[in-house]
Amino acid sequence: MRVPIHVVEARREKLASLIERYRYLPIGELCSRLGVSEATARRDLAALASRNKVKRTHGGALAEFNERFPSFHERQASGARSKSRVGRKAVGFLKPGGTYFLDSGTTIFALAEAFRTAPVAPMTIVTSNIPVGELLSSIPELSVHLTAGQILGRQSVLLGETARRSLEFWSFDIAFLSAEAANQGGIFNSQDSIVQQQLVAIRRSAHAVYCLDSSKIGVAAPFLLKKWAEVDFLLTDAPPEKIARAGIDPGLVKIVSCTPDAPLPDIAPPSKPAFPVHYL
Repeated sequence: MRVPIHVVEARREKLASLIERYRYLPIGELCSRLGVSEATARRDLAALASRNKVKRTHGGALAEFNERFPSFHERQASGARSKSRVGRKAVGFLKPGGTYFLDSGTTIFALAEAFRTAPVAPMTIVTSNIPVGELLSSIPELSVHLTAGQILGRQSVLLGETARRSLEFWSFDIAFLSAEAANQGGIFNSQDSIVQQQLVAIRRSAHAVYCLDSSKIGVAAPFLLKKWAEVDFLLTDAPPEKIARAGIDPGLVKIVSCTPDAPLPDIAPPSKPAFPVHYL
């Protein structure tokens, strides 16, 4: 029986809203949420793509994040000094023999820039951040690996289910993570697909260091990454009064200041070999 056009259009509007909210959804999840077959979901996606309401991807749909969200280079120009302060301080966590995950984002790129000026080796770096991989790949005795995943060119990042799966083959001493917001409720990001990838990296890591410049403190974003009770270390150049105004309780999280004389927390030295614990 032919489905009335108003029912089809209502379903497609719901589909467009889902993708606008979550940015990336695999085809199987779209089918589950809408109660339709894979063939129907693909027809709806094709119709929406023809109207430029969504961007088609292999195995799912990625909305206009790659086009509408400020590009990597646009974000790199914003708050560069603040990000540089965070990056220089974060380098102190890196020790020879360690295996580290470097997240997407321009603050993490600032970490890589600081590390390049005074590298320590040997070391293994795994990253979804394409510019970070390119920047560090020429350093002697540094083993640099990109995750798998879908390339988002403007964002210079690898994302999606394949990227998440590729992280499962590693164990990290520390994951260095970026985020869009930190407030009383915790640490947040703007894209669910990024949060899901970060959660895998956190689970595969002995420690997580959240690298946020001052502009991210006291603002909001839609997707919760971690509540404060679940956060290892917040590394930020925000002054204590701004942290207090944001409602962030220093009793719940170890806050690492970016001032030159501020001590870094004691973390056990790397004890693992610098290669994946499993192989594809």
